[in-house]
Amino acid sequence: MPKDLVVILTALNLEYQAVRRKLTGPQVHRHERGTLFEVGTVQGTSCRVALGLTNKGNHSAAVIAERAIQEFSPVAVLFVGVAGALWDTARLGDVVMATHVYAYHGGTSEDDGLKARPRVWEAAHGISQLGSHLARVNDWADDTPDGRAPQVRFGAIAAGEVVQNSKISAEARWIRQHYNDALAIEMEAAGVAQAGHLNGAPVAVIRGISDRADGTKSSAEDRNWQPRAAANAAAFAARLAVELVGEQEQIAMSQDRADTADRLEKHVTNTAHNSTVGIMAGSVKESSVHLNADPKVTGPADLVAELDGLRERLQRHHAEGALDDDTYPEALAELDCARRAARENTAGSSRKATMALKRLRGLIAELPELVARLAPLVVAAGGLS
Repeated sequence: MPKDLVVILTALNLEYQAVRRKLTGPQVHRHERGTLFEVGTVQGTSCRVALGLTNKGNHSAAVIAERAIQEFSPVAVLFVGVAGALWDTARLGDVVMATHVYAYHGGTSEDDGLKARPRVWEAAHGISQLGSHLARVNDWADDTPDGRAPQVRFGAIAAGEVVQNSKISAEARWIRQHYNDALAIEMEAAGVAQAGHLNGAPVAVIRGISDRADGTKSSAEDRNWQPRAAANAAAFAARLAVELVGEQEQIAMSQDRADTADRLEKHVTNTAHNSTVGIMAGSVKESSVHLNADPKVTGPADLVAELDGLRERLQRHHAEGALDDDTYPEALAELDCARRAARENTAGSSRKATMALKRLRGLIAELPELVARLAPLVVAAGGLS
């Protein structure tokens, strides 16, 4: 599956809706075991997001996270929602991005008390670096009612199996004693982090601070801050998802250019239209001549015309049975997406067209003639201005 999708998971419907409001055209995607995701696009971008609801707890979160990873092969998994602050470092409404996650309920009970035996998962270096960059740029947040922009803070997040809503209980004191570097506490991050670790998927945990884990979770203040904290976390997560997919697209385009340069270095191809062709070179290896080849694509209009021609070929292959009924409509959808992007000719159209054509290439991988026809169009789409 192409690396153009990020999975975002939440535990609460409030958090789910906050992320969903950031998406355009969400469509239901059903896992074979009944889990429902919605796949949409971050508004104003080509970044696709698969959004899922895990419900509360590390165990449920781990299962759903693994299903999402296996189903979508995402660039990354982002777990997004609200959390309680353990210290006054983070203000209500601020966003905490985990540098590492503690599963704090690991321990051993001895005569002199409960001894901590935590498991720890560190955030992937690349995601941490990108999150820090976005925090410095500081243009990700939506407008807030009071005009106070939320800040992004980086530190440990503690994840357990009970709702922490006290500063004075024995467990609350124990947590603050043994995990005194944790900025926030919640109930799902450890499960998602372990699922990502076992499946080789980078994970980022992003939490908006909605309370202080101090006995005020049922207060009017908490009811006021919870939706705001969820919205702030969703805003940062959506921006992070866009940047993650953008990095993958740049890597893929760089690789395509490198592959093209490598082929050109080793292979000389002459293209002519009803002409006599001669080759002059000190040394030529594996040279080939193609007569009456398709014209070079020099702009959006040429690309649109070539895509129209490719559509006719798709139709013919489908009519002949070479392209099955399931793949054919998906291939047409990607082709239409690339065509619209080429016609738009905006700042982001090159990226949109390129990614759509790459997805199309994956769909028709077993049809060499179509793949060969598509290859130069992918390169041409990447060169649109």
